[in-house]
Amino acid sequence: MLKIALASASPRRRELLSQLGVEFELVRGDIDETQLPGEAATDYVLRLARQKAAAGLAAQQGSHKLPVLGADTIVVVDGEVLGKPADQTDFLRMMSLLSNRQHQVYTAIALATEPQIWSDTVKTEVWFCELSRQQMLDYWHSGEPADKAGGYGIQGLAGRFIPKIAGSYFAVVGLPLYETAQLLTKLQDN
Repeated sequence: MLKIALASASPRRRELLSQLGVEFELVRGDIDETQLPGEAATDYVLRLARQKAAAGLAAQQGSHKLPVLGADTIVVVDGEVLGKPADQTDFLRMMSLLSNRQHQVYTAIALATEPQIWSDTVKTEVWFCELSRQQMLDYWHSGEPADKAGGYGIQGLAGRFIPKIAGSYFAVVGLPLYETAQLLTKLQDN
C-alpha cells in the first residue's frame, strides 16, 4: 500500500485523502501564507501548496522521507482572495460579496519527493443564492465559517446557499480527489 505524508491540519483533507485508500501520516508544513504584492490568485494558491509540500518534506527526520502532499484552497471574487474571516464584520463583508452571484474556488495540490515536485490547480465555479442579513448572521453564529476560506464550507450548513457548481465539489471541500489520485500515480510511475 502506498504511504505518504500529508502537510495539512485540515480534518476535511484527512477525510478526503482516506477515501483514496492511501495510508498517510501527518507532518508539519508551516509556511508564511501571505499573498505577495501583485501575485495572481492562481500563482498564490499554487505557491502555497508547493511550499507546504516542501516544508513537510524538510520537516521529516532520517534518510527515508515519505512523499508529502500539500494543498491549499482559496475563494476568489472579482479578483480578490477571500481568506478566513477575521471577525463577524469581515465575514459579513465576504458574504455580501458572494451573495446572489458566482465566484471561483481554486485548490492547488503538490506532491513532493526528493528531488521532484508535481502539482496541479483545480478551478471550480460556485454560485450563491441571494442571502439576507439574517441568514448571514445565523450562519456566522453557527460557528462553522470561522476557519473556512471565504467564510463558508460547502459540505456543511452553507450547502443550502449554493444552487450550482461547475467543476470539482471535492476541490471546494479542500482536496480534489481525481487530480490527487492522478498525482499519486506519479509515485508508482517513478
